[in-house]
Amino acid sequence: MTSFEINPIGTVRNDRTDVQDTDNWGAVRSVITVDERFGEACLQGLESFSHVEVLFVFDQFPEKDDYREPHPYRGRADLPPMGVFAGRGPRRPNRIGVTCCAVESVRGRELTVVGLDAVSGTPVIDLKPVMEEFRVMDVTQPEWVTRMMADYFKP
Repeated sequence: MTSFEINPIGTVRNDRTDVQDTDNWGAVRSVITVDERFGEACLQGLESFSHVEVLFVFDQFPEKDDYREPHPYRGRADLPPMGVFAGRGPRRPNRIGVTCCAVESVRGRELTVVGLDAVSGTPVIDLKPVMEEFRVMDVTQPEWVTRMMADYFKP
């Protein structure tokens, strides 16, 4: 397979620094500072959107050597084992994360969002406005996912 390089477009700053503290992201306010190479108007127009998808790198987690064996999500023995692509956690190939966040404000190269589940210092690799036409409808998921995620986005 062809490999490729991705360069961060910005960095996350917030009060969260412990990658092991994995719940209660709902009220986390983060400022994403976009690199100056994109100019002061790079976020212009994003303030008109209610939400943005933030793509970032779980850079504080090493990539695993072997992904073939299914494991219970978040290490919880009460959950069924699943393959690496059936979860959204940080221990995955390429360590790419994506979260849909509320846009709070845009000022120059600074984007303030609420609900981003990335610790301070996390590299951001892209931003995409959430558009109604791209949203999925009628999502189906196993019952245990709702139970597992009950505290994830709580304030």
